[in-house]
Formats: sequence, structure tokens, C-alpha cells
Amino acid sequence: MMPTEPARDLAHQLSHAERLLSAWMSALLETEQCTLEEWRVLKILSDGQGHIMTEIAEFAMLPAPTLTKLMDRMVSAGLVYRRADDRDRRRVLAYLAEHGRALYERAAALLAGAEAELAARLGDTADLTRWLTRLADVLATPLAADCPAIV
Repeated sequence: MMPTEPARDLAHQLSHAERLLSAWMSALLETEQCTLEEWRVLKILSDGQGHIMTEIAEFAMLPAPTLTKLMDRMVSAGLVYRRADDRDRRRVLAYLAEHGRALYERAAALLAGAEAELAARLGDTADLTRWLTRLADVLATPLAADCPAIV
């Protein structure tokens, strides 16, 4: 008799799905010689607004020292550049370089096509997106007096 697998709780299910999705995205991005972490940096910088490192780190879900090393590599590769903020010379903003914009556009098209295929296999992904957004919002506020918010 085979032992039964224990039921997965919500956190386990979400972690499992996130790992599978990250591996899937990483495999797709590999065709463009781009990592998932680089993709996240390219994505936030794609708005052309320029962003400070703390904003990029939060969006990319990377600790500051890891992001600094990644940004240094991306600058060396000609994907991004840093410039002092015109309004506050003490702040440094990061932007997409021309080569980074081209990589972003290729990778975005690749991922959009793959995500459309995934959405077709799932059915309507609007509900999933809405639920995940709500879950993140709820977790960002305290659930009870003895349960702190996670941000």
C-alpha cells in the first residue's frame, strides 16, 4: 500500500505554483539570455520613468545587495544605465538603455504569447488575478491583534 501524500496547505500550494511558474518563465527567458531577476528589473524600468534602487528591489523581490550586483552586471552588459535625479542630485535613478529596451520588448512578446497560451489552458485568469491581488492586500494588513501584517 502506497503512503498517501499529506494535504497541501494554501502556502504550500502557492509556493509550489510559484516555483513551477518561475521555472517555466526562466526557461522561456533563457532563449533571450535573460534571467527572471533581470526580467523583473527590465519590466519596472520599461515605463521610462527612472526608478531608485529601493523601488527596483521591492518590485524584483531582491535584497538590496543582490540587486546592486545584478544592476552592476546589467550596466556592464549595456542593458541599463544610472543617472543622478535632476530634481535631487543625491538620488540615483536607473533607466533602460537601448539594448535593454530591445531585450525587454523581445522578452515581453515572448512571455505575452506564452501567458496567453497558459490563460487559454486555465480558462479565465481574471478570477485568479483578482483572488491573488486580494490575498496580497489582506496579508498586507493585520489579520488579528496577534498576527502582524506582512509587507
